[in-house]
Amino acid sequence: MLPTLLTAAQAAEHATRARQALSAGAAHITLDAIYQWVARGHLAPAGLADDNRTRLYRLADVAAAEAATRGRALRLVGLPETGERVHPERVTAPPRNRHIQFSPQDHPPRS
Repeated sequence: MLPTLLTAAQAAEHATRARQALSAGAAHITLDAIYQWVARGHLAPAGLADDNRTRLYRLADVAAAEAATRGRALRLVGLPETGERVHPERVTAPPRNRHIQFSPQDHPPRS
């Protein structure tokens, strides 16, 4: 069976779904994060699309890169690294990583 190949945008979408499952929907993986994973050696392109410009990534490699970077990313937003699910009201730390984006509704107002 051939491996599933994803563009960077599809890889970001896949990694976002995985990260949101652990962060109560708070964390989103951007295209810049995918490019940083490549630059830092967490993710390697598996080939090129038909246009010979767009890099493709194996789904399994994207999942491995997300898992490899998960601990630090969750720590940066104040969530436990243990993989336990967190209620959205417990997500109170401001984002400190420009590659993880948050929506205003992800952070309740502080008292």
